[in-house]
Amino acid sequence: MARHDLLINGATIVNAWGRQVADVLVDGESISGIVKPGTGASARRTIDADGRVLLPGLVDTHCHHRDPGFTHKEDATTATRAAAAGGVTTTFAMPNVSPPPKDTATLASMIDHYRRVAVVDWNINAAATDPDQIEPLARMGIAGFKIYMVADTGRDYPHMPGLGVHDHGELLRIFRLVERTGLPLMVHVHDQSIMDVIEQSYWDRGERDYRAYARAYAEHDGIVWEAALAVVLRIQQSIGTRLHVLHTQTEGMVDQIRAAKAQGRDVTSEINPWALFLGNDWDTVERLGSYALSFWVPPKHADSLWGGMRDGTIDLVATDHAPHLAEEKEPGWEDGWAAHTGTPSLEFYGPLLLDAARSGLMTLEDVVRLTSTRPAEVFGLRRKGRIEAGRDADLVLVDPDRSWVISDDRVHSKCGWTPYAGRRVVGAIDTTILRGQVVYDDGEVTAEPGSGRMATPS
Repeated sequence: MARHDLLINGATIVNAWGRQVADVLVDGESISGIVKPGTGASARRTIDADGRVLLPGLVDTHCHHRDPGFTHKEDATTATRAAAAGGVTTTFAMPNVSPPPKDTATLASMIDHYRRVAVVDWNINAAATDPDQIEPLARMGIAGFKIYMVADTGRDYPHMPGLGVHDHGELLRIFRLVERTGLPLMVHVHDQSIMDVIEQSYWDRGERDYRAYARAYAEHDGIVWEAALAVVLRIQQSIGTRLHVLHTQTEGMVDQIRAAKAQGRDVTSEINPWALFLGNDWDTVERLGSYALSFWVPPKHADSLWGGMRDGTIDLVATDHAPHLAEEKEPGWEDGWAAHTGTPSLEFYGPLLLDAARSGLMTLEDVVRLTSTRPAEVFGLRRKGRIEAGRDADLVLVDPDRSWVISDDRVHSKCGWTPYAGRRVVGAIDTTILRGQVVYDDGEVTAEPGSGRMATPS
């Protein structure tokens, strides 16, 4: 009998459609078979998974690696090491770096860099802000484009000049050009003119601290998000572009997305961990200030957000991993607009979701669908997202019963801290396998820079 490269025996395999206890066989970089336990298969390496859960590797399509230009916060190596520790086997870099990948020369340089230094598989979301570059960029293996409807006020980071698109005619033009490529267009929806009025009213009252920042962005039940979403959904309806809505965080956003899907339109959406586990609790905002922001999501939206995740209105969970140094967050106690916005989450969103499944907010199948299967489907990664013969052997071995406390000393990200420190969760990642090779095991990242490859749509 032929020996396989790897045998994982006795695991409870969880896919989006169900679970089974079986052995997984791996040869080379692919899953070669799923067989009943005890069939006598032999392998060069065996992992005893009895009592543990095996998930497909997580696919994070929205991650700020900060490389190039802001590598004091994070870089492509530290970000992908953190990914491995979090069970993420594929991660997509966001384009708000310096220089941003909005032209072929810059993107080519980034691709070359990632090939040398990444620990897990990756792609790069190009900025769709130069119309002449959109079609050439699409031919370089990217899985999607990104635009921000944001002009940052008081900072030149993280929404630096040259990446924001606010003019509706320019949005229409970009939607037309991206539609020709067949790729998704990821949009950070935000109505800047409305936000200007809201912000100014707070400033006129002398309110600038982290509380004011949190309340301003949630003002009028999230009008800054919902008004912008209505615009891009109407443009999508006219053009047919594959629209992927970022930062779903209000009941109204869920309702708009659900209505578009009911019409059969090519619209998908994502939610981020901060909307579920961090910025959704005012006590946490008071305790952590700008360290908890991203944005405040008032509790009235919670039922709609969790319901949208369960029924498929929200297609996927992506981290929006946004590492900053502590000194870049500290100014927020006095001036929320002076603190760099965003929160790191790459290493811990998997366990947080496992804990949510254990508490009954969702099922393990939901977790797999939201973090692996749907991200791979939406962005065309046909070898990712499922535990099936012929797919990449991207696998995460989980102890579903281990109770542990998230802490800063577990952080692999260069920023060195997590806003989830002190939170007890049940469900821990033991081992991460990338295309048949162990890249993380028992608390240690075992892969070297260059292990990752560009995950291209097919």
